[in-house]
Amino acid sequence: MNTEMEAILRHLEKERGLNFSGYRPSMIERRFTQRMSGAGCRDLASYLDYLREKPEGLDALVDALTIHVSRFFRNPLMFEYIARKVLPRMLQEHKERGEHAFRVWSAGCSFGEEAYSAAILINEILKKEDFNMDVHIFATDVDKNALKKAVNAVYPFEAVKDVKYGLLKRYFTPVSGDRGQSSNTGEDAFQLKQEICDAVSFSPYDMLNRNTFAPPESVFGGFDMVFCRNLLIYFNVEHQDRIMDKLYRAISPHGYLILGEVEAPTSRYQRHFHKVNACCHVYQKI
Repeated sequence: MNTEMEAILRHLEKERGLNFSGYRPSMIERRFTQRMSGAGCRDLASYLDYLREKPEGLDALVDALTIHVSRFFRNPLMFEYIARKVLPRMLQEHKERGEHAFRVWSAGCSFGEEAYSAAILINEILKKEDFNMDVHIFATDVDKNALKKAVNAVYPFEAVKDVKYGLLKRYFTPVSGDRGQSSNTGEDAFQLKQEICDAVSFSPYDMLNRNTFAPPESVFGGFDMVFCRNLLIYFNVEHQDRIMDKLYRAISPHGYLILGEVEAPTSRYQRHFHKVNACCHVYQKI
C-alpha cells in the first residue's frame, strides 16, 4: 500500500474512528480511485487535501468502503436450511433446558435485511410451536448512515424480491416509493411491521475493535447464532484471524456461525468449527 493511501486511511481513522487498514489493498485502491474521480481530484495527494478541506467527503468515502449489497433472505437455500433444520432444534433445546432467551448477532448488517430476516424466521417458529422465548437480535455495522436506514425499515422491491409471498403479506406493508431507500426512483416500497422491528437493536461497531469481543450494547457475548456474511472477504489474513477470534469468543458453546458463500473459518479456527451442511456455509462451534 502506497504512502498516500496510508495517509488517507490514517486521516479517516482520526476523523471517524474507523480503521480500514486491514482491507485488501486492491479493494481500497479501487474505492479510492472511484471517490477521487467523483471529487474531481487528479491524484491521491490532492484527494487527501480535498478530504481535509471538505470533511463531508469522508462520509462518501465511508459509504464506498463499506459495501452494502444485501436483501431479505439473500441466499434463500441457506435461510431455508436454517429455518427448517437449525432454528427449530435450537429453540426446542432451549425450551427443554428451561432457557428463555435466544440471542443473535448480525455483524456487518448493512441496511438490516439479514437481521430482520432472522427475526422473521424465529417469529414464525415461535408462533407455530407456541414457544415463549425472549429473542434478542443485535445488528451492527461501521456505517452509521446505513444503520439509520435499517432503523427506518422501509425497503424497495429489490430488497424484498426473495421474500416468500406469505411472509411478505404478513410482515410488510406497501408504502409509496418516496419513503423507501430508492426514493429517487419512486418505485414501490415496503415498510416492515413493528413487531419485527422491535426484535432488533442496531448499533455502530467496528469488527477490528481490540477492546471488546462483542457489541457493547449486547453487554456480553453468549450468542446462540452469529451472522457474519461477506465481511471476511474484504480483509487480509491477519485481520480475518482477529475477527474470527472475536466471533469464536462471542458464540456460546455449540452455537452457530453463518458465513458468506465464499467464506470459511480461517485455518487457525477451522478445528473450532464444524460445517453442518455441504450446501451451506453454516458452522457449529465445537
